[in-house]
Amino acid sequence: MKFGFAKNPIVVKEYSLDIGKVQVYDNYIVSTFDEGATVTLERAYQIIGISEIHFRNKKFGYISLRKNSYAIDPIIYTYLRGLENLKAFAIVSKKEIDMHNFKIEKMFYKKNMEFFIEFDNAVSWIKKRLKRKGQKI
Repeated sequence: MKFGFAKNPIVVKEYSLDIGKVQVYDNYIVSTFDEGATVTLERAYQIIGISEIHFRNKKFGYISLRKNSYAIDPIIYTYLRGLENLKAFAIVSKKEIDMHNFKIEKMFYKKNMEFFIEFDNAVSWIKKRLKRKGQKI
C-alpha cells in the first residue's frame, strides 16, 4: 500500500466569477479567466478575498492559467505585493505573447514570479517555494 501525495490534487472549493473561475487547492489558487475579460482592481479584490478566506495566516501560491486572452490592469500587482502570505506567483501558457506580457508583469510585481509552459511544472515550483524554511508569513 502506498501513501503520499495524490496524483491529482483535490479542489477544495471552486468559485465562478463574472470573468472566469477560481479553484482553491490545499496551498495554492488557480485562476482561469474568460476570453476577452478585463481583470480590474475591483475584480482582483474578489480573488484577494478568496485568498483571505482560505489562506489567512498560511503561505500560499497563485497560478494564472492563461488558456484565453484577456487584459490585466497592472496596478493589481502593487496590491498583490502587499499580500505577505502570497509566496509564489506562476503564469502558465503556451502562447508567445503571454511570455512577452510576463516580462512586463514581472516588473510590476517584483516578487517570486515565474513563467511555465506546463501546468505541472508550475505546481511543483509553487510547492518548492512554499516549503522553504525561514520564510515568514
